[in-house]
Amino acid sequence: MYLINRENNRIEKLQNKTFSELKITERYHLQEWIANNPSSLGEDFLIIQKEFNGFNDTNERLDLLAIDKFGNLVIIENKLDDSGKDVTWQIIKYASYCSTLSKPEIIKIYQDYLGISGKAEEKISHFFDNKDIDEINLNQGNTSQRLILIAANFRKEVTSSALWLMNYKMRIQCFKVTPFSLEEKLILSVEQILPTKDAEDFTIRMALKSQEELVVQETSKNRHNVRIEFWTQFLDYSSSLSNLFSTNSPTKENWISKGLGMQGVNMTIIISGTYCASEIGFNTGNKDNNKFLFDKLFEQKEKIEEKFGQMLLWERMNDNVTSRIRFQKNEVSYFEKNDWAKMNEFLFSNATKMEKTFGEIVKKINREIKNNSIITPPL
Repeated sequence: MYLINRENNRIEKLQNKTFSELKITERYHLQEWIANNPSSLGEDFLIIQKEFNGFNDTNERLDLLAIDKFGNLVIIENKLDDSGKDVTWQIIKYASYCSTLSKPEIIKIYQDYLGISGKAEEKISHFFDNKDIDEINLNQGNTSQRLILIAANFRKEVTSSALWLMNYKMRIQCFKVTPFSLEEKLILSVEQILPTKDAEDFTIRMALKSQEELVVQETSKNRHNVRIEFWTQFLDYSSSLSNLFSTNSPTKENWISKGLGMQGVNMTIIISGTYCASEIGFNTGNKDNNKFLFDKLFEQKEKIEEKFGQMLLWERMNDNVTSRIRFQKNEVSYFEKNDWAKMNEFLFSNATKMEKTFGEIVKKINREIKNNSIITPPL
């Protein structure tokens, strides 16, 4: 690996190192790096536990347990300079142990990992793009688990057994991690070596198709019908008071949105089985721009909350692409028709207040950006 030096138009060779000579450990270094930046493995994962040992009749622990965007459990096993010859058998055992975990057990495992720093159901819902927790399928099927092996070098026994398992539709990936140094700087290369990228893309497409079919089969038509009924009566209610939602139609989704005069910034109202909420969402498609816009509004937090009349939940969410500002009402459910009247009043009144509070501020920021009065981060 080489570093490009643009000043003198040369390349400089990086020195290949081993983890042992750098005194880098598996548990306190490599595992923490992956846990705090799981996207280094090429896709979005939600880490739900480290050093998980919640297996019956064994004291074994797996390094990292995660969920992928399809609700599959992902078992991640880290090694350092050498994979060892038995790591494939080791991770297969962990997958077999995890295959019996139910959705409530998975949520509890994640809650234990979070402690008091957050609510597992809310974070899982956000990971699945604010999908209602009741609709999210986790660990469906005894063979849906995914296996990821990470090491600097893989023995032939490991790559051979991994290739054999792939022939039987087992989703297993091997990532080669290599540390490099250049003077005082350390650089980590993370490279997927099995399967090849073309094969991986095909596997992902097949998994997507299977998951979509599973969702179609298992999604309750009644749930969608209830949502359509709720939004129908809500839009009738709101239209009698203003034209705020006059362009919206009833939907089977658990949210409806309104633009605020700037692309990627919306006011959204959300319903679920346990709460309803009104929020300002930042989803321009660029993480730095989302954080920039959030910070511009956060600078006016005191003024905004005074105008809104309530304290708001400001969620920058540094590890996510999006950010949001939310006001939420708990202990209501769109499944309970007795809750609909108070949900209607809460959603409409707070959506109206949010549009009045944030609308002109967002439009002003948009004008300043277009006039180059303020500079956003580069795309």
